[in-house]
Amino acid sequence: MPTPPTLDDWHRPGPTARQRRIDLYIGLATVAAALANVAMARSLGLFPFGTTPGAAEQYALAFAVAAPLIWRRTHPEIALLVVAAVFIAGQVRGSQETQIASGAIFAAIYALGAWGRNRDRARWVRLVAISAMFVWLGISWLLSFDEIREQTRTDAAGPITPLLAALANGVLINILIFGFAYLFGETAWLAARRQYQLEQQAEELRAAQDQAKERAVFGERVRIARELHDVVAHHVSVMGIQASAARRALDKDVGKARTALGAVEESARTAVDELRRMLGALRASSSGPEPSAPAGLERIDEIITRVRESGLTGTLTVYGDPLPVPQSVSQAAYRIVQEAVTNTLKHARASSVDVRIRYLERELEIDVADDGRGGTAPGDGTGDGMGLIGMRERVSVHDGTVEAGPRATGGFRVRARLPVQRELAAQA
Repeated sequence: MPTPPTLDDWHRPGPTARQRRIDLYIGLATVAAALANVAMARSLGLFPFGTTPGAAEQYALAFAVAAPLIWRRTHPEIALLVVAAVFIAGQVRGSQETQIASGAIFAAIYALGAWGRNRDRARWVRLVAISAMFVWLGISWLLSFDEIREQTRTDAAGPITPLLAALANGVLINILIFGFAYLFGETAWLAARRQYQLEQQAEELRAAQDQAKERAVFGERVRIARELHDVVAHHVSVMGIQASAARRALDKDVGKARTALGAVEESARTAVDELRRMLGALRASSSGPEPSAPAGLERIDEIITRVRESGLTGTLTVYGDPLPVPQSVSQAAYRIVQEAVTNTLKHARASSVDVRIRYLERELEIDVADDGRGGTAPGDGTGDGMGLIGMRERVSVHDGTVEAGPRATGGFRVRARLPVQRELAAQA
């Protein structure tokens, strides 16, 4: 997708097909009005320059000064130059139709200010045209100096001389006309640029919203994948170990095989319950019932129980004064222990698992160690790679840290620290 231009490089787009049709209709209507005005002026004998111009010349000049307005938005520079040239030519010839012509020069200056694509050129063309008008005003004043003096009333009693008053009046009126035309054109162009800016901001906002939605969907998919991995991997691992133990004990010790199969059944039931809880939370709406609380620190002993049922020695030790922690921290701690134990059962060939929970001054520390094959970690090539990634994601949400690696004395250790503000934890 091409990069949109900056405001400094922005050029106003040309008129649409509908706008060009409107310009055509307005231009033709202006031409008709100018020709009709000439006809009425000639019928009434109104000749502002005191001469009787030829009809053909006067009609031609009226047409030429109004027709360029058809292209006032597609070719604004050319339209203004033509209108200004014809306007001055009509003044010089004394054949000018003054009413429509004055409106035409105003409209041409405005159109160039509003639609000129090259701003520097549009500014200079307008200044040149306006300057030419004032130059002609000065020349015409000098040429009609004697006539103005003869027409001066003898009873004039103003504070300035009649000649100076006539000059000041003409200059003031032209400054107002040309100044408003220039100002209105600039205002229209700035309004168009502001509209473009608003449209760009709206488009950027829509794009940002789309990206936010995509990130939210991706984040939700990651969360679901992590939850599924944590729930399924742990219980299936326990079920696999218990099923293997039952198979080996089936011919030798029916009681032990029955105990192992009971553990398989319990793990399957627990896995189904947790999956049902997780799916229920995903489906729950804001108006629906509150989903059941996820597993947290209070259920870590259940993990240790399953470790023991799998034939390993499992210990759980808590250090420090237990305090309530936010539910999200409690759940993260549970999942970290669950994942670490799952990987021990799946890969480590360990005989014992030691879980330690430490309530520190500003942190909750989770330490899971086994005596299996050191160097076998989730994500090192022997596992599915999701375990350690899931731990890091959970810990990073709480601005914590996680360390995983072989122990110097053999086995593997996972240690995670989750920041907890005790004053907030006490209110959790």
